[in-house]
Amino acid sequence: MKKFLTFMLIVCMSSLMEAQDADTKPGDVNLPSTTAELETLASNETGSFTYSVSDYFQKPNQSTFRFSPNGKYLSYREKDDAAKTHVYVKNTDTGETIRAIEEKEELIRGYFWANDDRLLYIKDQGGNENYQLFAVDLDGANEMALTPYEEVRVEFVEILEDQEDYIIILMNKENPQIFEPYKINITNGDLEKLYTNNDPANPIAGYDFDKDGRLRAFTQQQNGTEYVLKYQDEEGGEFREIMRTNWKDNFSISGFDYNNDNPHAAYVRSNLESDTEEIILYDLKEGTTLKRVFRDEIYDAGGMSRSRKRNWEVDYFYYTGEKFTILPVSDTFKGLYNRFKEVFGDQQFYITSKTKEEDKYLLYVTSDKLYGKYYMYDKNKDEVTELFDLMPNLNPEDMAEMRPIKFKSRDGLDVYGYITIPNKAKMGEKVPVIVNPHGGPYGPRDEWGFNPETQLFASRGYATLQVNYRGSGGYGKSFWLAGSKQIGRKMLDDLEDAVAYIKQEDWVDGDKIAIYGASYGGLATLGSLVKTPDLYTCGIDYVGVSNLFTFFKSFPPYWKPYLAQVYEQWYDAESEEDQEIMKQVSPALNVDKITKPLFVVQGANDPRVKIDESDQIVKNLRDRGVDVPYMVKYDEGHGFGHEGNRIELYKSMMGFFAKHLK
Repeated sequence: MKKFLTFMLIVCMSSLMEAQDADTKPGDVNLPSTTAELETLASNETGSFTYSVSDYFQKPNQSTFRFSPNGKYLSYREKDDAAKTHVYVKNTDTGETIRAIEEKEELIRGYFWANDDRLLYIKDQGGNENYQLFAVDLDGANEMALTPYEEVRVEFVEILEDQEDYIIILMNKENPQIFEPYKINITNGDLEKLYTNNDPANPIAGYDFDKDGRLRAFTQQQNGTEYVLKYQDEEGGEFREIMRTNWKDNFSISGFDYNNDNPHAAYVRSNLESDTEEIILYDLKEGTTLKRVFRDEIYDAGGMSRSRKRNWEVDYFYYTGEKFTILPVSDTFKGLYNRFKEVFGDQQFYITSKTKEEDKYLLYVTSDKLYGKYYMYDKNKDEVTELFDLMPNLNPEDMAEMRPIKFKSRDGLDVYGYITIPNKAKMGEKVPVIVNPHGGPYGPRDEWGFNPETQLFASRGYATLQVNYRGSGGYGKSFWLAGSKQIGRKMLDDLEDAVAYIKQEDWVDGDKIAIYGASYGGLATLGSLVKTPDLYTCGIDYVGVSNLFTFFKSFPPYWKPYLAQVYEQWYDAESEEDQEIMKQVSPALNVDKITKPLFVVQGANDPRVKIDESDQIVKNLRDRGVDVPYMVKYDEGHGFGHEGNRIELYKSMMGFFAKHLK
């Protein structure tokens, strides 16, 4: 479905801290609630609980385990007393451990191995999502800022395993609206631009490189809503158009087939000939389908995994249905899969890392009740060893069940979702329900697994209802497109229909239904309080959009080329007819209809949903005399990444729910 804008919540923001002057702080500094006011809000939750808010939202002491390519080293993040998570490297033979990367004022947003000797990591500033790339030796020496550019965003593309000192990245270095590919030397920072985009009005939305770093194809956006896949038949030749689609369709290269005598064979994700996305083997030169490789009737294909060591043999396909599902293909992986199932049973496992020789695997194992454990599998010894329990303090036996649900919408759509059921509900007590719409809205979806939020809510006696409303990803093109131009309308109907469905359960207290969401989920929260104020008892809006007019005008530069698609998928701000709808579904313009208590939360440096979106809703409500608690963090962006901020947020949130739901 191409490079559409997902606007989803990505909880991974950074830090500048509150040393900023009031004059330089974003937004209206007079609006946020004081620390004392938020502490008073949090104090509404009283009682004795088995687990504290901190138990659910503190960072694990260790996390993010990864093998070096040769398997000689194991890297991981470890938390110190100040909640900073540094990166350590452990010699798997000697056990010697050294700190390779120190997390300082800014959060480390992610890290990975570039080769056997060097690590890469990214940071931004205060959650602004202008990521910069850094490199360091595994012993912490020779640290270098590879992309020390202001107001430039780096995106990772490809590790070149056969060129160990090089990777391929994208940067909007020369034009903030356009990302171009660069080959960068991770030892000295030398840059080589690999392709120049000379047409800012029709930017390239994605580049397809092969394992040797050759640009084989790219997808160019044209006319705002069309995507043209251009392919280079021979090295040095012209890039010619081989496929043209619009934003409603998908035809995108997943990877080139190196286990094939045909040099033009590639695995492609497509929904051109099926409602659900399938994986096909396609001849890019001849424009023909060689083989239909994988498809599910209900759910979109998630992807595939191949073995580089075994000449790129396909090991498995995967997709997310009610749960994450792996379908083994190769005989080698079938053996591994059966071994893992033997050990982990019905728990979900994900292969997070493997050595170049594929003799050691790292697996992350989780479930709806298990936060997560890391295991190592030594293939030569056929041994599975537990490495680390991320949250040993959370006993799975105390956690709540997350149950998949399915119901019919009022207009006949099959809608899926999940309900997390508090243990007290199973003892015959009626419990309140928190409706929790996910972000996006187009593309993301909720999934089965351990969710600290829903488990915290369940521990306080609240059920959580998560609905993959129309427009959510993973359920095929028809379901995805059914959400077009339905923000504030049928998308909210789906939430209401889900509430009606769950109210049929005798353990649901139908008079106490709250709604809480982040990003688009925040817009859905506000919209629901406008559209059906009698249905909900209260709501929490976390980094949510409140005014579609101002939201569209505040896009980051690299979103601007996709505005025409947004106008077709969301609403057209230049159409008089759509403008009328936008007025009706923009909560900030309809605050007179909000009659239920509301708590608003915002990261001040959010580049996706600017602080003005939250300021508007708070100011407009307060001008009507409505008391709106408002939490703003000036070292955060689109979601809170600092441990202390997250814990404070959820303490205030639980106090708000205790005040209005109990």
